[in-house]
Amino acid sequence: MATDFLSIDDVTDDELAWLLDTGNAYASQREGGPQPLQGRTVAMLFEKPSLRTKVSFDIAAYELGGHAVYLGADEVGLDKREPVEDVARVLERWASVIVARVMAHSTLERFAANASVPVVNALSDVEHPCQAAADLLTIHQSKGRVEGLKVAYIGDANNCALSLGLGALALGADFAVASPDGYAFPDADAARLRTRSTGGALMLTTDPDEAAADADVLYTDVWTSMGQEAETAQRRAAFQGFQVNERLLTRANSGALVMHPMPVHYGEEMEPGMLEHPQSVAYTQAENRLHAQKAVLRLLVAGE
Repeated sequence: MATDFLSIDDVTDDELAWLLDTGNAYASQREGGPQPLQGRTVAMLFEKPSLRTKVSFDIAAYELGGHAVYLGADEVGLDKREPVEDVARVLERWASVIVARVMAHSTLERFAANASVPVVNALSDVEHPCQAAADLLTIHQSKGRVEGLKVAYIGDANNCALSLGLGALALGADFAVASPDGYAFPDADAARLRTRSTGGALMLTTDPDEAAADADVLYTDVWTSMGQEAETAQRRAAFQGFQVNERLLTRANSGALVMHPMPVHYGEEMEPGMLEHPQSVAYTQAENRLHAQKAVLRLLVAGE
């Protein structure tokens, strides 16, 4: 049974399937149902800016009967005003769950090692499992399944790509990633992806057309993530040709989904207008952050 959600690897294949089923139930009916956070508080500690993650977790806590308290980076000063270990041991005395959006994944691991309550990864430099849960929920809603599909990711093999790949492969999909030289998965991450596969194939390539061929999903993310702003010019040069656009969509299967976790840098990883394309489900992805995260909180708090 999952006690934290720092990585997609923290949940079993059955628990991941349960998250999708439960998230879909919440999407169908937001009101009613179990309220495992009744009278409980979710502590949200964010070192990075957020729109979708912050608002969806706040609403998720409320709709599950609880209350969220938001703490920004300047309010806490992790490892500046006081160490992560002390913050974790204090927050556990008040909150039933700690949701943290951090610069370094090691910060989450320190929280989990020192807090007796569940810790949720709301984004780190290594993984973004809550985004992946919403992505997989969106794919399942749109296609009726994940197993047997081909999910193609175009761009930087970043935190979103790793979490999405772990989840897609765990549910039986093929996962193809096209990244320029120098921006592919490290060998250790590629090994994790292969280990998590339940039958789907992993393709790693430098050719976006090869990854997109016969894909059921075309997914992309920003070329330059938060904290990498000094590399912007270098990354723009490296990622030329790694854009999801109308031409690349013709390589995919008819009716392939266009996905992006947002925010979008138009003209870079995505052609202007693609977010509003009839095959785009990006806004549904954003909505599903709420439903998937309600399922995550319920799994961790109620132990279902």
